[in-house]
Amino acid sequence: MENKVILLVEDNARDEALTLRALKKSNIVNDVIVARDGVEALDYLFGTGAHAGRDLGVMPQMILLDLKLPKVDGLQVLQKIRADERTKRLPVVIFTSSSEEEDLIKSYNLGANSYVRKPVDFEQFLEATRQLGLYWLVLNQVAPND
Repeated sequence: MENKVILLVEDNARDEALTLRALKKSNIVNDVIVARDGVEALDYLFGTGAHAGRDLGVMPQMILLDLKLPKVDGLQVLQKIRADERTKRLPVVIFTSSSEEEDLIKSYNLGANSYVRKPVDFEQFLEATRQLGLYWLVLNQVAPND
């Protein structure tokens, strides 16, 4: 079975470390590619910039996408993902600390598969990350690429 890659798009070093720790503690051993801004995420997904020449046949099984990102924000990243034939069906989970209803509505309108607010409490953060990993990497059936 192929290794299912997770793309974590997160600019906050603390949240990045917590997410990686939570995945590891939950025995989710998938490779995690970390993009620290929207441009880096798009470069990875489309094989441009620092990721030019990357094998585009290997796409993430799940994208954990923060909304408040430098350079290109998470909503713009989501919009570009959904607009491209190669990436339009990738599971995108908005994983953010934003509690703004407008962000929630815009995320779903742009095609987010899920919207999860990051818990502040570490144990709750661990549990939320564990559940996300188990659902999106084990239980969820992904549509095939065209």
